[in-house]
Formats: sequence, structure tokens, C-alpha cells
Amino acid sequence: MTKTSSRLGYAGAAVLAGVLLVSPTAISTASADDGFPAFGLPFAAGQKTGSAGIHSDDGGSGVKNAIDFNPDDSTVRAPLGGTVHLQHCSGGDWVTIDHVNGWRTGYYHMEGIKVADGQQVEPGTVLGSIGNALPCGGHTTGAHVHFTLWTLGGAAALSNAAGPIPSGNWDNVSYDRLSTEVANDVGVAVDGHTFGGWLFKAEAEQYKGTATNVKTNEVVQLPGYFRYDG
Repeated sequence: MTKTSSRLGYAGAAVLAGVLLVSPTAISTASADDGFPAFGLPFAAGQKTGSAGIHSDDGGSGVKNAIDFNPDDSTVRAPLGGTVHLQHCSGGDWVTIDHVNGWRTGYYHMEGIKVADGQQVEPGTVLGSIGNALPCGGHTTGAHVHFTLWTLGGAAALSNAAGPIPSGNWDNVSYDRLSTEVANDVGVAVDGHTFGGWLFKAEAEQYKGTATNVKTNEVVQLPGYFRYDG
């Protein structure tokens, strides 16, 4: 589940059990030297953001593949080019983007979604606004975007698969299943990866960690605030 402090909001996502994941079609070619994509952060440069820290999708256990952000302008943007998938649930839609080499990012709790299913986006494309939306379930007590990281790779069967579905279709997958079964099988830890010139390191406790500016070596303890200069 998710929680917030009085100043920093955060969220959770959802998981699917019983699916066969098929590698998505990616349109971006940018990547870092180590093979990790050259992700920016999911909002515009030149502003400050709050972050409730690094955590697992359900905020309790499992791979820590999520970070919550609430940028000053409240606008969520694509951190890298790719193909949008709108994931549908009874409570509305949420957004994923498929990037180069099977990488997928997720954007939960957004409101006012501005992109369409199948749309190809460039870095900086507006996706929507931070919010408290719970289309597939979950919990939030403060507006933010729950930013998540997965890699689908080739065909991969999830644990306890009850029936195959395409990787691009996580429709009607509950928050509980996405944040456990899907995260356990294809979630990628944020720890040790750089987004927008900030290196994120997790700690043992949920919703903790650090963000280090790779140019200046400034270290920010999370939860906390830092400035994204692009």
C-alpha cells in the first residue's frame, strides 16, 4: 500500500498474476553506456520536486521498483521516448510506456491523462497531472505520480500463471496483483540507476534512500526535495 507524509505524497501500483508477457514494440533508441536506458525524470527540468523515497510497489515487501514524485508544476512528462499503453480498470485508466529493449515505465495516480493508447511519445511529452486516482485500487493520501520500472524482455511467464495475456495489456489487473505478482517477476529495482542526472540508492527501510547529483555530488536524503536541472 502507499502512504504520505504531510508534505510528500506517494502511491502504489497494481499487479497481475497468471500472465504471459510478450516483448513490447519500442520506438526509442537512446540508452546509457551500461545498457540501461538514458531516462530523464518524469517531469520538466528547471524545477524542484518532492519525493517520498524508494519503495516496492506495495510499500511493504518485494523489489523496490518505485519512486513517488510531486513536481512543483504538478505535470507528469515522459522521461524517454516510447509507446503509450493505457491500462483500463473499472475506476479509469493509468499509463505505461514501453521503451527500448523491453523496458517499461508506469505512471499511477495520474489525473487528466493527455495521451492515447498506442501513441508514440518523445521525452518531455505531457502525460497528465499528479493526482490521487485509484483506477485499479490501492491507496494514496497526497497528490503525486507513482513512477515504476519493469523490464518485459522476451516472453516470460509470471508466477502462478492462470492464463496468458499480451505484455501490452494489463487491463483490469488489480493493484494488489500488479504490486506483488507482476512486480516480483518483472519489476526492476531503482537502486543504483540514474534518472535525469540523479543516482538513486535504496535503503533497507521502505520509503527511504538517497538521490545523488552525478555532476555535483550533492546528496539528498529521501524523503526530501531536490531540483532537476536536466
